[in-house]
Amino acid sequence: MLGADLHTEVVRHFAAKPGAPDTARVTHQVRECLRYLYLISRHPERLGGLFLPVEQEIDEIWHYLILQTREYRELCEQRLPGGHFIHHRSISYDAYQADPGREKAAEEALRWIPLYTESFGPFDADALPHWTVVRFLHEELGLPLTEIAALGTSRDHAL
Repeated sequence: MLGADLHTEVVRHFAAKPGAPDTARVTHQVRECLRYLYLISRHPERLGGLFLPVEQEIDEIWHYLILQTREYRELCEQRLPGGHFIHHRSISYDAYQADPGREKAAEEALRWIPLYTESFGPFDADALPHWTVVRFLHEELGLPLTEIAALGTSRDHAL
């Protein structure tokens, strides 16, 4: 989606940082960033304005892409399904959670799961570390990835 040159540049940039994970993990981070942007582009009415449900590393990749202004605009307007520029606004989770309230914030965080699984299939071990709520459900609550993937289908997208 980025094109080979920009994809290689992004992976190299983040793999070269001190304490960076290996190149394979950075490649997965870039993939999950692009999946996040794909979902926002495809479902702006359902996801627009919601808190970023991915880890900080994914947000940093998004910031890097935004700085590549020409390529980022082309990605948003020509390669992603919505065909519109995706704006970014930074806000802490605590500040976000205070506005809609804890229950609403949780509902909005779960809203991503069925849309992700419809587009990309169930979360796998490579995607899991990058999606905060999915990782919490799996690691802290012990839900298998198959049950997490079924959350959207069992509720008819009411999440």
